Amino acid sequence: MARPRQFDEQDAVARATDLFWRRGYNATSVRDLGDELKLTPSSLYRTFVDKHTLFLRTLDHYRATESAQAEQRLGADGRPIRHVLRDWMLWLVTGPADGEPGRGCFVVNTATELGTTDDEVRQRTEDAFEVTRQALRSLLREGRHLGELPTDLDVDDAVELLFTTVLGLRVRERAGHDSARLATAIDVAIQAMGFTSAEPS
Repeated sequence: MARPRQFDEQDAVARATDLFWRRGYNATSVRDLGDELKLTPSSLYRTFVDKHTLFLRTLDHYRATESAQAEQRLGADGRPIRHVLRDWMLWLVTGPADGEPGRGCFVVNTATELGTTDDEVRQRTEDAFEVTRQALRSLLREGRHLGELPTDLDVDDAVELLFTTVLGLRVRERAGHDSARLATAIDVAIQAMGFTSAEPS
């Protein structure tokens, strides 16, 4: 009979997510994970197979939490679309998880660290990025439908511009750049969308 596990597996994945997020994949050793999760190497391997498999689970966990929260924040909620977009972009660079500055986005950090060297990781980062793109696409289409954006706005092109801006913002936030300067970049990007009222609230 298998011995019952003496820990909460989902909590362990959440704590591993935090560790990978802070340190990155390559800088996090199996020993680091064991210390963080209070597991021996044999218990770690028995539960999660290996470091890479656990890392994939942490990416799935992050996407199910942080990415879902971002998607929710981009939902049209009766406010002007411009305000929804600006508030979300400001939240990205001024409201990091647990109030810790300089952490950036786990998915962006992973994409820049591992790039195209790991197909399974790349698929997960691209899936997470697509969640953001789809949420932006829906928001901009709603803005165009409501007359807040020009009827001839190419939504797909606008999404690529905003998405690229967002990735740059996350990298700059991780680098510790001044939030006021990032806010200025956000305002310029939003103004480029052609909203009927370009003055931010």
